[in-house]
Amino acid sequence: MILRPAGSIRLPEFLPVFPALRDLLLAPFAEFAFMRRALAGCLALSLGGAPVGVILMLRRMSLTGDAMSHAILPGAAIGYLVAGLSLPAMTLGGVAAGLLVTLTAAYVARSTRQSEDSSLAAFYLLSLSVGVVIVSAGGSSVDLLHVLFGSVLALDDAALFLLGGIATVSLLILSILYRPLVFECVNPGLLPRQGHWSAVAHQGFMVLLVLNLVAGFHALGTLMSVGMMILPAAAARFWAREFNRLVALSIAIALGGSLTGLLLSYHQEWPTGPTIVLTLGVCYCVSLLAGRQGLVTTSIRPRRHYQA
Repeated sequence: MILRPAGSIRLPEFLPVFPALRDLLLAPFAEFAFMRRALAGCLALSLGGAPVGVILMLRRMSLTGDAMSHAILPGAAIGYLVAGLSLPAMTLGGVAAGLLVTLTAAYVARSTRQSEDSSLAAFYLLSLSVGVVIVSAGGSSVDLLHVLFGSVLALDDAALFLLGGIATVSLLILSILYRPLVFECVNPGLLPRQGHWSAVAHQGFMVLLVLNLVAGFHALGTLMSVGMMILPAAAARFWAREFNRLVALSIAIALGGSLTGLLLSYHQEWPTGPTIVLTLGVCYCVSLLAGRQGLVTTSIRPRRHYQA
């Protein structure tokens, strides 16, 4: 009798010639439910976060996304201190902290001579330090590592419903704000002349950014959540130029990198969240070198001669 772990499923027999390859690629997900949950969570993060990352990249706001990923830390830390590892408390705290930093930075930019990126940098550094102090004072080093680096292998049903809900809402709102967001990516000076859609598109997009960062926080932690947004979008940019293709390709890269990272972390016993982001970083480096707009292709492409 062959004993299987609880929650395991029978492997399909469509790879009979390569049993070693089947065990390498399919066995972790067939035998362990937590691996299947992690893969489902990464799928939700890819669908919701990768399109947001494309817009961040095209609007030259990639570092804004990185700053906002740290800005949610104090709210999540306060939720943790109040209710422990409670999904609703940490989610509401993270969303509240992210929106507070966003609105405060925008208010300072409008009321003073300081630019929005400068005020955002100041407030995110303040938020990051406050969050680390709160977690360190009220918990242990294990709690701090959990908040900073996430626990994608510990996703439960409630967390998966949250990630799936945020991905669904993100795709729905992006479909509604599609035209103004594309306008803003192509020509930022054009949209303000189109009426109130400028403020609606900008603030709506910032809300989406905070929501997806909070979703990524539950799986990858505050330090790694932005990697699921920026790295696939940056890698896709070397292969495609049209907006819809960029979105589709960034989602595919995010999902493929997540799957590869999960398998590497399982077989090599590496930390899962950093391994996923490291895999996405490798995808970016490969695209940088071999992409249609990459270094190698650009250097060997024949240049056009000037014509009189």
